[in-house]
Amino acid sequence: MGAVTDDEVIRKRLLIDGDGAGDDRRINLLVKSFIKWCNSGSQEEGYSQYQRMLSTLSQCEFSMGKTLLVYDMNLREMENYEKIYKEIECSIAGAHEKIAECKKQILQAKRIRKNRQEYDALAKVIQHHPDRHETLKELEALGKELEHLSHIKESVEDKLELRRKQFHVLLSTIHELQQTLENDEKLSEVEEAQETSMEVDPKP
Repeated sequence: MGAVTDDEVIRKRLLIDGDGAGDDRRINLLVKSFIKWCNSGSQEEGYSQYQRMLSTLSQCEFSMGKTLLVYDMNLREMENYEKIYKEIECSIAGAHEKIAECKKQILQAKRIRKNRQEYDALAKVIQHHPDRHETLKELEALGKELEHLSHIKESVEDKLELRRKQFHVLLSTIHELQQTLENDEKLSEVEEAQETSMEVDPKP
């Protein structure tokens, strides 16, 4: 997994601190403070209620700011997930193309092996014929060709093994992304349940 970004750190802190829960209670407290301020009998009491109203307003503004920040971060995170999903789709399509190409190379390698067996059989037949200069030259050329074909076969097998490993890594990445999305969805459900619980049973 990659390094944790600044957005993720801030998002986790905001989720720990809360995302606006208790705003109804603050508004009710603000209304009560305003009524007390209107009905204050002395300047000292009025000033005290005025300070409480300012403090409650600051808390509401801070809570609203945190909620907006979490919302913006969620939007950016969704866009990032969509980008990663598209990249994975492209990678999968590319992997399928590479696998198809590897299959073609395997068929070619099989044909090369068959030709090599035919060349070996032909060489054995030639060995039973009288030794001639041209025959030796042909055998030498066939030997070089067989060696070249053998190198091609080994290269094709190495490429196929590499593609298999790359495809395995790609599947592992997809699994990790799916697990991350599921964890985020569970976290959102827990947060919504906590918010609903706080709205139904607000603290005094």
